[in-house]
Amino acid sequence: ANASHELRSPLARLKMALAMLDEAPTAQQPRLRREIEANIAELDALVEEVLLSSRLDARGDVVQREPVELLGLAAEEAARTGAGVAGVPLTVRGDDRLLRRALRNLLENARRYGGDDVQVVVRLVAGTGAVSLAEVRVCDRGPGVPEAWRERIFEPFLRLPGHAEHEGGVGLGLSLVRQIATRHGGQVRCEPREGGGSCFSLTLPV
Repeated sequence: ANASHELRSPLARLKMALAMLDEAPTAQQPRLRREIEANIAELDALVEEVLLSSRLDARGDVVQREPVELLGLAAEEAARTGAGVAGVPLTVRGDDRLLRRALRNLLENARRYGGDDVQVVVRLVAGTGAVSLAEVRVCDRGPGVPEAWRERIFEPFLRLPGHAEHEGGVGLGLSLVRQIATRHGGQVRCEPREGGGSCFSLTLPV
């Protein structure tokens, strides 16, 4: 039901832009084409994220387990958005493609809402008992997330009122991060960043 609702808006905008394209003055046609391309990209992203979320639900707790070096993965993904990277090499066992997607979603979320000052830190932290955890922190200097929303933002299709409604996205990115973290025996949480902004912490068992 949520997916159907989210599909309606870009589809309606796409139909309107296509209907106007042929009769629009030449000067307006490039703008309409850009609008068409943007709506197609939004539809593509929504379909891809719905399908991935459905596959994760269908697979239960079964994910591919292979060594994944987090600092290298973080450096590759951060290069796509210009984020800074620091930390130590840490290897976990999991699905490289899914972990890459989780980090990409966190980075894109930080870039969308948090401006240009995005930092990624990979570090080892103590877990419960004798368990060690690898933590990937993605921190930004955006407006931050109110305390009452720091848990709810991981719900499917939920977006913060106000600025988030104007920044695009379909409200599935952080929900997918949580699904991926859970499938790997980890977790994700949102915390305030000292000096302003937010830090999203993805922790995975080493």
